[in-house]
Order: sequence, then structure tokens, then C-alpha cells
Amino acid sequence: MPEAVILDLDGVLLDSEQRWNQIKEAFVRETGGRWRAEAPRAMMGMSSTEWSAYLHDSLGVPMDPESINREVASRMQTSYARELPLLPGAPEAVRVLAARWPLGLASSSNREIIDRFLELADLSREFRVTISSEEVARGKPAPDVYREAARRLEVDPARCVAVEDSSNGIRAATAAGMTVIAVPNADYPPEDEALELATARVAGIGDVTPALVERIGRN
Repeated sequence: MPEAVILDLDGVLLDSEQRWNQIKEAFVRETGGRWRAEAPRAMMGMSSTEWSAYLHDSLGVPMDPESINREVASRMQTSYARELPLLPGAPEAVRVLAARWPLGLASSSNREIIDRFLELADLSREFRVTISSEEVARGKPAPDVYREAARRLEVDPARCVAVEDSSNGIRAATAAGMTVIAVPNADYPPEDEALELATARVAGIGDVTPALVERIGRN
């Protein structure tokens, strides 16, 4: 039986991938960089350290990565304060799952963005641990953020069920040894090869029920 559930944030609880990319694209263009059509997919799963370096090295933003990171994160926090893009059923699903298992959050978002989400959504008490990929050595598809979440939960990764929406997220949770429920991102659908790694596939976070988690956790 599963002993913990670990959720991704962007694309699972928040409809935020498009917002991240709109803010990054506007920032790149404003600062004289060169936005590329492939940039959104290239950055999916990257930690803030990694995508800030990508904006500098590959897209030509003439600022140091730390300043890039700080400015983009500030714009995202302002955006969330205006409107938090919660996906339908997200708060309810979190609370139902938290009543049954300890929950972790394993996200590529910056620490301050995670904390802002938890505050605005009033979900801080539902998560036992929250980890940003900027707090581990490597972002997704490396398994680091999921392994660290399991370590802090004091649960064997093999006894965890992860919920992910992207190719790199699914690969990261699988590489950590977890059972994965895929909630495919509508704007940036996972590759077929990545989807095949998931044990279950659902249309939205509201479909991630305790019954489903228990069923796939027995496999």
C-alpha cells in the first residue's frame, strides 16, 4: 500500500505553465534577448538556477542569472497576487488526499513561488513537506527533487505515489522509483514514451482520488 503522495505544482495544481512562459518571453524580449519557439519545452522541469542560466546563455538576456531569476520570480508573484490560476478541483483533491496520507510537494518553481501559492490557496497545513528543485542538485528529469521529498517524509520512494503532468516530471518521479499518476498538460502534452512510464492517466487533479491511489499502489 502507498505510504505517501507527492504532487507536482505547475500543471497539476496550477494552470501556470503558460503564465510562466508568457512572463519569461516578455522579459527576454524587453531585455533584448532572442526568444525561441522551442524555449517553453526546453525549460520544462528546469530548476530556477537552470532556466535562469538558459535565458542568459541560450536566449541572450544581458543580465546575470541571479538577477534574471529574481526579476522573473517577482513578476510571477505579482501575477499570482492578482489571480491564482488554480486548476478545477485542486484544493479539494489536496485536502482529501492529505486526510489519508502525508503529502509532499515536489516542484520546479522557486521557493518563494511555492510559499506564495500555499499562502494564497490556504493549503500550507495540508503538505507535510514542500521541495523546490532549486534546493537540490538537479532539476527534473533528474530524480533529485522527488528523492528529497521522500527522504523528508521518511518514506521509501517505492512506497510513494507521484502526480505529474509533464514528460520531464514523469521521468523524474519514475527515476526516483515512484509509482506515477499522469495528469497530461493540455498545452504541453507529455511525449508518448514518457506517458508509458505512468501507471495511471487521468484528465485532471480532481480524478486523483484515494481509491485510485490505493489501487495503483497495490500494483
